[in-house]
Amino acid sequence: MANLAALSGSVAVVTGGTRGIGRGIADALLTLGAMVIITGRDAQKAATAAEEMATAGRLCEGVECDVTRLASVAALGAHMNEKYRRLDILVNNAGIGGRTSLLHDLNPEEWDEIFATNVRGVYYMMRALVPLMIATGGGHIVNISSLAGKNPLPKGAAYSASKWAVNGLSYSVAEELRSENIRVSVICPGSVDTEFSPHPGKDPGKMLRPEDVAHVVTMLVTQRPQAFVSEVLLRPSQKP
Repeated sequence: MANLAALSGSVAVVTGGTRGIGRGIADALLTLGAMVIITGRDAQKAATAAEEMATAGRLCEGVECDVTRLASVAALGAHMNEKYRRLDILVNNAGIGGRTSLLHDLNPEEWDEIFATNVRGVYYMMRALVPLMIATGGGHIVNISSLAGKNPLPKGAAYSASKWAVNGLSYSVAEELRSENIRVSVICPGSVDTEFSPHPGKDPGKMLRPEDVAHVVTMLVTQRPQAFVSEVLLRPSQKP
């Protein structure tokens, strides 16, 4: 079990941190003593979520950021540089699933939206924040992918393809940044029970919870310095 002050003095950014998996991750990092900046497309929701989590001396800030918009991500980067002057942990969690559909029935606008959020958003975030992480002297990047990025997903081909792309991006950037003391890891969870991600036909009681993904994140960012886990496949104990 990680020391409750293991991340004291660290600064973390969690995209899509206002609810679901992102909020669970932010809460876990706060518990370990990190200063956590959560992002969301709605400024008020981000501020409210941060206020709710910033209890008992925990430091959390909510910042508006749309990961699909380069200018919005650049503004976040400028904010981090000016206010915090460091970044130790970046969790790229923001993502969308899209509707269940055969690929040939999916319109190009839906395809573009999925890839803009799930893939280009990860690129934008790393482009904006990796230089600050290098200046900090190292850190951790954790990209939240999916088991759909390892296995076929009929009627979810666009989502699956976007997560395969996130995996390839993560493995390649990990090699680029090893010399900078930055560890890049990818987590591929199975079905997670959240309030905004329904999984028809599955038993919620057997599905993963946001806390399960958050636990893996805390393990990754508290690893011993001489090694790193590059990939975690996270499955529920029982098939839902």
